[in-house]
Amino acid sequence: MKLKNLLANKNVVTILGAVLIVILLYAFYKWRVNQAINPISVPYAKVTIGPRTQVTNEMIGYLDIQQSSMKGQVLTNANTQIIGMYTNVNSTIPEGSLFYEGAVVRFEELADSFLIDMPKDADGNYMTAYNFRVNVETTYGNSIYPGNYVDIYFIARTEDKILFGKLASNVKTLAVKDGNGNHVFENMTENRTPAQVILAVTDEMSSLLRVAESISDSRLILVPTNASYRYENADEIVTELSDEDIINYIEENRVTS
Repeated sequence: MKLKNLLANKNVVTILGAVLIVILLYAFYKWRVNQAINPISVPYAKVTIGPRTQVTNEMIGYLDIQQSSMKGQVLTNANTQIIGMYTNVNSTIPEGSLFYEGAVVRFEELADSFLIDMPKDADGNYMTAYNFRVNVETTYGNSIYPGNYVDIYFIARTEDKILFGKLASNVKTLAVKDGNGNHVFENMTENRTPAQVILAVTDEMSSLLRVAESISDSRLILVPTNASYRYENADEIVTELSDEDIINYIEENRVTS
């Protein structure tokens, strides 16, 4: 009854509440002080890690540091925040540096991550990324997607006829971008118009494509590999050539183009 009477007294309740607040504030203060003065183990770079590099366990060391001395958003958990991630396109992590938020990202968040996973040719050599200028029409009605394979056709107009033929088959599409360099299909809520298709080609094919695009009265067309295509023009003679003949024609125009 005495306790009940005390609690019924407003002055007593007020004093008890004030004491409780002081205790909580003191406990919070002690916790913050302990956080500031007690060191924690944080990961750091044992070697300089360049852009677009996957971070491995061997690249990471650990050091004890007081939290009060940490500036910026330091990553403190190597297993969940760092190992297996990639350094960002504009980030170099110097030897001895801590890891900061934004310096490492997941592979799928890495801008132009396709450049890291570049396919190889039949001889085991890494292929070259070739930027192919396009529009909606020349992307087969905007139906060419990253990961698709395309055939490249060459069409040239001469004085008396049109030459037509397949220059390359089964060429992998790495990316499709708009005029601002944004990936066309990464955000389907925006209506982005394709301006360039990035293809994986050999160095030799890259050189041929550059010459072919520079030849006057000629053009290149991308067609999905699983689609049939034939150039037809009822008003002019169309001569279909083999890929070897097309290559020879392009090479012959290399000097004069």
